[in-house]
Amino acid sequence: MKIMDKIYEVAKQNKQRIVLPEGEEERNIIAAKKIHDEGIATIIMIGDKQKIKSKSQELGVDLTGIDIINPIESDNLNKYIDEFYELRKKKGMTREKAEIIVKDPLYFGTMMVKLDDAEGMVSGAIHTTGDLLRPGLQIIKTAPGVSVVSSFFIMQVPGSKYGEEGMLLFSDCAVNPNPNSDQLAAIAIATADTAKELCNLDPKVAMLSFSTKGSADHEFVDKVRSATEKAHELRPDLDIEGELQLDAAIVQNVADLKAPGSKVAGKANVLVFPDLQSGNIGYKLVQRFANAEAIGPICQGFAKPINDLSRGCSIEDIVNVVAITSVQAIIKKEYRRY
Repeated sequence: MKIMDKIYEVAKQNKQRIVLPEGEEERNIIAAKKIHDEGIATIIMIGDKQKIKSKSQELGVDLTGIDIINPIESDNLNKYIDEFYELRKKKGMTREKAEIIVKDPLYFGTMMVKLDDAEGMVSGAIHTTGDLLRPGLQIIKTAPGVSVVSSFFIMQVPGSKYGEEGMLLFSDCAVNPNPNSDQLAAIAIATADTAKELCNLDPKVAMLSFSTKGSADHEFVDKVRSATEKAHELRPDLDIEGELQLDAAIVQNVADLKAPGSKVAGKANVLVFPDLQSGNIGYKLVQRFANAEAIGPICQGFAKPINDLSRGCSIEDIVNVVAITSVQAIIKKEYRRY
């Protein structure tokens, strides 16, 4: 069974309320209908009700049974404004500014998640990653014990022998441009936990570099070595190893030569990139050259799940990320782990 089949199965067993703040956007409307009909989640769309209904009629999409909320008409608007003001007043927020900001669908949706009127949110079809992260960091904030929000992709490579039958997690490919060693260690730990909780993997985490076990000396390599040491100190229970070149991380005969006896080298199913440039380039290379399915980017580290989409996302991408967001919410609420 493919990983997304498992995720759909869990999501359907305990439907979560997921907000789509880009409710007036065409792909979101079609995806909302599909998610509703397949019972993956309870969808809440945000936007102008008349615009959404008019667009759905143009598309031939029946949104019966799906909640549509216009922030300026919501009975909860003042409650959200008051809460946002309280959260941000020490940062110079005024009640007047809060009233303007919370009417923005992304902020309104994030407040819904904050105050348990929804379990998660998915955005990004027409907004940037930064547009999602700002309200997320201001309102939801990081989970206890987590120092940095990061992202991962689930990469599924057809017919590949690498990773877990062709499945690997790549991190961080969307959020942190140049993480320091502490942040890189936190990203490795978070992605290992994600691999275990969301994907049911025994995580084998490779800290990637252009060097393997001292084959080169450079400040870039030093950062990866330091991050690996810090990750070991924080979570000695996890198999995290570095620095490793990509071939040493996933190809066993190369690992036997460059890192003999390693628990991770040649067996890695989680690849942690040293910076955003390499991570973003790496996942897109695999996606295009290997015809891989790239599911994500998915955020990790928030106290409650809010997730990003690529602006070039497909309807299927939205459905997938909503399902993952639902399962993240289930895990966080400890309703079920798998």
